[in-house]
Amino acid sequence: MIEVTDARKRYGTVDALDGVSLSVRSGASLGLVGTNGAGKTTLFRLLVGHETPDAGSVRVAGVDPTDGTRVRERVGYLPEDAGFQPALTGEEVLGYYADMRGVEAPRVETLLSVVGLPGAGDRPVGGYSNGMNRRLGLAVALLGDPDVLLLDEPTAGLDPAGVDAFNRVVERVRDERAVTVVLSTHVLSEVEALCDRVAVLDDGTLRTVGTVDEVTRSAGDEVTVTARYEDSEAVAAATEAVREALADPDVSAGERTLELAVESVAVTDALGAVVETDPESVSVDEPDLEAAVREAVAPGGERR
Repeated sequence: MIEVTDARKRYGTVDALDGVSLSVRSGASLGLVGTNGAGKTTLFRLLVGHETPDAGSVRVAGVDPTDGTRVRERVGYLPEDAGFQPALTGEEVLGYYADMRGVEAPRVETLLSVVGLPGAGDRPVGGYSNGMNRRLGLAVALLGDPDVLLLDEPTAGLDPAGVDAFNRVVERVRDERAVTVVLSTHVLSEVEALCDRVAVLDDGTLRTVGTVDEVTRSAGDEVTVTARYEDSEAVAAATEAVREALADPDVSAGERTLELAVESVAVTDALGAVVETDPESVSVDEPDLEAAVREAVAPGGERR
């Protein structure tokens, strides 16, 4: 559904994209992550035809994104800074964008219900909350029943309740319409909740791409067991006991905590040894997507 091949884009002396190649199959959901300036917005602008690559090629839903008419029929786009005339009602906004994109006028109430705005179509959008405005933007992106849905930082500026409500809508749309979703976000929990694949951009370069599980595992299989004790004496005693129970354990002790780093296959034995020391509490930290992204964008990180 999306095929980007060795795409390059330069602004002055800055390489916004430096040979990015990426493919997304039909019906998949991809989370695009990276720091500010990584190239995410530039890539989105290529996908919707607002920019053309200096080199390489981009195809979306089988068409060149610079073919405005055809791409508007196949692609829905929610930009980070989408805004609407406050005096217009929700229904008027949808009608305006349907005319502008040249797509068939929707059943407005049905579409508003899909994005969680039933009964709000006759209200001026100036009275909408931030979350309602983002959901209205999603409704605009869904005009014409697109094959591809591009969401650029869709929950930026929303409170946790608004983020949760928006993500539930996206999840329902993804599942019910079998639309291909590409989500650009800084919120890794959104990627884990909504996407089956993740791509990490850094300084215009694609550092890693794969399923969420694959990319998470790339951070390594080391698990950290942390135990908390009443005082430093208890920590010292626990450290000695763990060293006796395990072969060459990687143990570090603080004033009231003991940390034990082990491979995932050995976590059961490690937990057993720690629990025997009667700690006040025990926690287990496994490799996560955040750790994998940090590793991918670390200096000297290699493209995978």
